[in-house]
Amino acid sequence: QVQLVESGGGLVQAGGSLRLSCAASGRTFSRYAMGWFRQAPGKEREFVAAISRIGISTYYADSVKGRFTISRDNAKNTVYLQMNSLKPEDTAVYYCAANTLVVLTTTAYDYWGQGTQVTVSS
Repeated sequence: QVQLVESGGGLVQAGGSLRLSCAASGRTFSRYAMGWFRQAPGKEREFVAAISRIGISTYYADSVKGRFTISRDNAKNTVYLQMNSLKPEDTAVYYCAANTLVVLTTTAYDYWGQGTQVTVSS
């Protein structure tokens, strides 16, 4: 069982930056691939970024490639999402997720956090 808690969301102007963090419970964080997803009002939850268990491989949605960076610190049981050059269309609730062993770009993750709101004003 893994519990995930996101933080770092907020209100930012277009062109600004935010850094999201997701802290995981437990002692086997490196067992899990991690992902970030987002869900805007009235839309389906969509993939944003993912990282393999020890951080060698990363994956991004085309819409955020070049602007967002996913990273992890296994010693701190934490995964991060650095978001730069934010746009109003990035406004959504952002969720982190953990999946046992395998990195995915779909929503089929084992564990989910509660989400953190990101609002980008124009």
